[in-house]
Amino acid sequence: MLSTHWSLFSLVIVSASLVIIYLWYDRKAGSTKEIALIATLAAFAGLSRVPFAAIPSLQPTTFLVLISGYVFGAGPGFMVGSLAAFVSNLFLGHGPWTPWQMMAWGLVGLSGGILGRWKWKYANLSLLILSFMWGLFFGWILNIWHWLTFVYPLTLKSFIAVQLTSIWFDLIHASGNVFFMYFLGADLIKILHRFKRRLTVSSLSVQELERS
Repeated sequence: MLSTHWSLFSLVIVSASLVIIYLWYDRKAGSTKEIALIATLAAFAGLSRVPFAAIPSLQPTTFLVLISGYVFGAGPGFMVGSLAAFVSNLFLGHGPWTPWQMMAWGLVGLSGGILGRWKWKYANLSLLILSFMWGLFFGWILNIWHWLTFVYPLTLKSFIAVQLTSIWFDLIHASGNVFFMYFLGADLIKILHRFKRRLTVSSLSVQELERS
């Protein structure tokens, strides 16, 4: 009973946090083209998870969300990640785990945006490291939901046990992220940067027309 209370409480907190973030982003969102681009990237990242559903923890969604945040920024990155989880679960099944997945993938995109602002010469290596770490962090975040929902009593010992039981799946996730990042990351970054430049030029043109 106590575990159920903590599960519901955590679900409310995570869901409320998502609503607050969406409301904040809605107020600062850019052009309709930027919103359309975010929706397209989220749909692509979410749907890319579906063909890999038969292989536990192996999917390109985390990699795609991380790249999206790296190129377009922390805010758009969070939106792409959280919406990607929602879109993919339309096919794989929604449940109380969905807000947790939305928050976890949103944080992936957020971290990519933070890394993208650094613009330092070891960015490629940093992306590889971050993609590996998020394979572990993502599993740990979802394990918190599992621990609060299905485990009793809620103790440090049971928490560590839950985290350890998923280590192999988390390593598969992390290794898959590194694989996708190493072989596809550089090309995808170039493609997305082209879209970003076109979006920026288009936005500037609209502003000039409004001023004239």
